[in-house]
Amino acid sequence: MLVDSHCHLEYKGLVEDQSGVLSRARDAGVGAFLNISTKQAEWDQVVATANREPDVYASVGIHPHEADGHADLGRSVLLEATENKRVIAIGETGLDYYYDNSDRKTQANLFRMHIGVARETGLPLIIHTRDAEDDTFQILEEEMGKGAFPALIHCFTASTDFGRKVLDLGLTISLSGIVTFKNAKELQEVAKSVPEERLLVETDSPFLAPVPHRGRPCEPAFVADTARFVAGLRETTPEQIADVTTRNFTNLFSKAAL
Repeated sequence: MLVDSHCHLEYKGLVEDQSGVLSRARDAGVGAFLNISTKQAEWDQVVATANREPDVYASVGIHPHEADGHADLGRSVLLEATENKRVIAIGETGLDYYYDNSDRKTQANLFRMHIGVARETGLPLIIHTRDAEDDTFQILEEEMGKGAFPALIHCFTASTDFGRKVLDLGLTISLSGIVTFKNAKELQEVAKSVPEERLLVETDSPFLAPVPHRGRPCEPAFVADTARFVAGLRETTPEQIADVTTRNFTNLFSKAAL
């Protein structure tokens, strides 16, 4: 069994045929899905899908692109949202300096607020970081000093050095279809070296379709292609990658009942 540890089932490209998307993924061996939210207005929808589909789980959080629109989001609001039994994660949150769609200080403040809720609840934190390695690591290191919390870097595309440093902090690394791109040589080296017990796979669908599906909307079924490619990089079998990443998902997202 495979797990798509990060997908956006409510987004255009998937939501129009959500039942078909899930059916095709199940046929491809995907046995669980983590449906990710990026703003408060999505929380009810991702939870509703998780309530309707027994193998779908939900996250609650604010993407850094949406930070300016949630600058006054109270910690208690996020904390209350995590109490739902279908919510197994917090995020995605973090820093994005590539697009700079929100004020960087506001992004950082919300990132730290999410970390505090992850620490209090024990729910894993799903981190988005793009062109913000130094500040992301500084915040993670400072916050870990205040007390440990479970976390992963989703859709990892950062440097080898950043990967080593976040692994040293105890984080997990999740690989998306980007690892299959022919120009992703450094990422492929990272994929070879991530400790087995810290590895996840995802689609980030409907974005970033892996080879051989480039140019199409990505679907959770395509996590099988990413897993197959990663297996080749690590000189193991797709079945072993499926077993390892499913076990890692279960260990990290302990609220999920797989």
